[in-house]
Amino acid sequence: MSTVPYVEEPIGNINDRRPVREAQPIKETWKGRLWDTLDLPSDQRKLLFKVDAVMLTFASLGYLKNLDQQNINNAFLSGMKEDLGMHGNELVTAVTIWTVGYVIGQIPSNLLLTRFEPRFVIPALELGWGIATLGSYAVKSYKSLYALRFLVGLFESGFYPGIHYILGCWYTPREIGKRAMIFWLAGSIGSMFSGFLQAAAYTQLNGVHGLAGWRWLFIIDAIITLPIALLGFVFFPSAPLQDKKAWWLNQEEHELAQWRLTSIGRAGRSEWTKAKFKKLFSSWHTYVIPFLYVVSAFLKIYPFHVADQVGLMLKIWNNGGGQQAMGYWLKSFNANPALVPGVHFSVPEINQLPLITRAIFIISAIAYAWLSDGPFKGRRWPFIYVNAVCSLIFAGVLLKIDLYANITGTKVLYWFQDFGSGAGPLILTWIIEICSDDTEKRALLVAAGNDLAYVFQSIMPNFVWKTVDFPEARKGWTYSLCLAVLLILWTTLILILLRRDEKKALRSQAAIASDVAIPNSPVESSSDNRQDEKDRDDYSPSIDNLSNPAALNKV
Repeated sequence: MSTVPYVEEPIGNINDRRPVREAQPIKETWKGRLWDTLDLPSDQRKLLFKVDAVMLTFASLGYLKNLDQQNINNAFLSGMKEDLGMHGNELVTAVTIWTVGYVIGQIPSNLLLTRFEPRFVIPALELGWGIATLGSYAVKSYKSLYALRFLVGLFESGFYPGIHYILGCWYTPREIGKRAMIFWLAGSIGSMFSGFLQAAAYTQLNGVHGLAGWRWLFIIDAIITLPIALLGFVFFPSAPLQDKKAWWLNQEEHELAQWRLTSIGRAGRSEWTKAKFKKLFSSWHTYVIPFLYVVSAFLKIYPFHVADQVGLMLKIWNNGGGQQAMGYWLKSFNANPALVPGVHFSVPEINQLPLITRAIFIISAIAYAWLSDGPFKGRRWPFIYVNAVCSLIFAGVLLKIDLYANITGTKVLYWFQDFGSGAGPLILTWIIEICSDDTEKRALLVAAGNDLAYVFQSIMPNFVWKTVDFPEARKGWTYSLCLAVLLILWTTLILILLRRDEKKALRSQAAIASDVAIPNSPVESSSDNRQDEKDRDDYSPSIDNLSNPAALNKV
């Protein structure tokens, strides 16, 4: 049983907080391994049931924004091309304009969450992209479509990093990894079904009320999005440490939520001052941590099996569904003359067999989140190493293997190629925990990591994952292998810097303690020294106790 936070979570300055209650020991059971709230006291179970019901439901449904990202592809292939005269490079231009809006909006929208209540900001963003999506049904020219696509990208930009920031405003280290993964997987799974939904909408509504099927696609997506946004204004919570109480919590539950966070060092809103700016931009966190997510994100990039330019907009890692490298390999068996006589794959097989890769990835990602929150006591970095090592191994094998020597073995290899690629949400969770004592820094670095990853991923794959290089894709797998090595080195660099900060904080704490120490009698001193030595042993710097220096205040 333990009453202390997990080792990687800073607890803040205990002299500055006024705890609402005494911590109760948490006895870990097998039920708690399945879902963490089952091991918590009844008051915390009730609180988290409410928060989960609202937060995870809204976050997962809000990820239907993937429909509003991808509907332009379906619309283009369903008659929009001809109706709007998009016979040149107009689709790519529309996608690029959406990307510009998406990149511009992420950091400002996340910083807004530190100034205004998230219960207004997040639903307002969803309302904005829903209205822009609805307006797209009535466009008469591709120039009007450009303007609306910019607005869709701008409003959508704050949702993914914003939800991760809000998760950090409610959950502790034993809880947040699972919630971040559930949120992310909801979008990933939703992407798999968006094509079916939009195909059905087009088939059933084409020509109804004189509207082309592609126009109905935008209307249907808006009908799905707008009610969720309106419900968000009613139910979505703000941050308990800096905003008003949610109406569906009583005062005792609100104070309990605050206590859970202050007891592990999470900070609320603070003023933007000259000293704060100086501290933020002189911190190594600002320049090192976001690139961890960038490097990890690159390892999730695979080209899409699309015959035209539509696939360009989907190259962001948290929308990494669709046909991957395996699809190109399966299709290569249908070449004339045949590469392997007697072996042929149908179009349904080419589309369906790679789904096993996705299923294995989802299962492994869930396992990483549960293990990270549970047995690994909130540690995130081991799974980043797993991500990197798995990617390195698979990239190395696919770089050298004869793809046609053992067809069954190659198929299995492709199925497991994403086994280690589920660390992304845990990286954002780690950023939140490292910057636990500064809410503005948390918001900035989470958004910066996601933003930079998107920028780089919009550019680099066009040079290293070229369609003409498949199925071998030697350049792409070499690039992936190098990035895996870089991810290992970058993670190690962060751990070293955290260790350095930890040692520096220990020395500072020791100096303060020596300045205020009051001599005791010889007998008492002997007893106290033995206890002090024990305490130093318990909290000595180690690779398993890496966090923000504020964590060392518990010494």
